[in-house]
Amino acid sequence: MLAATITAADPADPLAGLRVGDHPEPAVPEGWSLVEVRAASLNYHDVLSLRGHGPRNAPFPRVLGSDVAGVDESGDEVLVHALVGDPAWTGDEVLDPRISMLSDFHDGGLAERIAVPSRNLVAKPAELSFEEAACLPTAWLTAYRMLFVLAGATEGTTVLMQGAGGGVATAVILLGRAAGVRVWVTGRSEEKRSRAVALGAAAAFEPGARLPERVDAVIETVGAATWAHSMKAVRPGGTIVVAGMTSGTNPPLDIERLYLANLRIVGTTMGSRHDLEGLVKMIVDHGLQPPIHEVIPLSETRAGFQAMVDGHLFGKVVARPE
Repeated sequence: MLAATITAADPADPLAGLRVGDHPEPAVPEGWSLVEVRAASLNYHDVLSLRGHGPRNAPFPRVLGSDVAGVDESGDEVLVHALVGDPAWTGDEVLDPRISMLSDFHDGGLAERIAVPSRNLVAKPAELSFEEAACLPTAWLTAYRMLFVLAGATEGTTVLMQGAGGGVATAVILLGRAAGVRVWVTGRSEEKRSRAVALGAAAAFEPGARLPERVDAVIETVGAATWAHSMKAVRPGGTIVVAGMTSGTNPPLDIERLYLANLRIVGTTMGSRHDLEGLVKMIVDHGLQPPIHEVIPLSETRAGFQAMVDGHLFGKVVARPE
């Protein structure tokens, strides 16, 4: 079958280890299901893997892609919760010490078919296309958990989203607006700032700009380049929720402001299956449509990743098996 795989990691040239070509059909262990992929969106997690930020003992080659929508063996339309953990774990999946994402130790969804634990299947609502549904399991789920579970955003609160054009950013804007949250964003280009406002952001600022007032929470996925601004932007008692580091790790931490302002810094990875079900319900209830930058054939996955590496995206890139 056709698949996009990682064959090696290269921090300087991430696409050097990307191969789009024939790959063995997936094995389907007991308790797992085979899904015919109808759409799979590209995610920055894939780029990090190609740069060498994946688990040290992750195998090569393996299929990339953690965002999948398709049809299961019973003919049901489904989307896939992308966290694979210990079947015996009974708590929140994100806290399972054995948890991993699809494409880390198990083949991901940038392929014609994928095998996943049957418990990871969530019904796809008829209101969403396969392409739209494939945007949800990673970026949109992360945004939902960051906003509502960890930041506690409610109607009337103000949230700053660092970055204006990626999958998490566009999800935060649309989910926040639907819940009555005032969402501010930062963006490096005037085009992305304008598109964010058109999408529903209350205001857009240049990176590092002085804000009209401090915010209740900051959604942080950029890392080193925006961290100092995030620390200054949040009000006393506010929260910074972290789920990424696209600009690099280990930014300086203003410990004095952290304790004097009683700030809360919370990390998260994705969200639980319960969170995904809540996200799907919210999208249907509010008639939301995930912004899609482009739909491409699976065979053109390299071009999609190149656009992601170059930063020329607003919304998600979705690949479809031909």
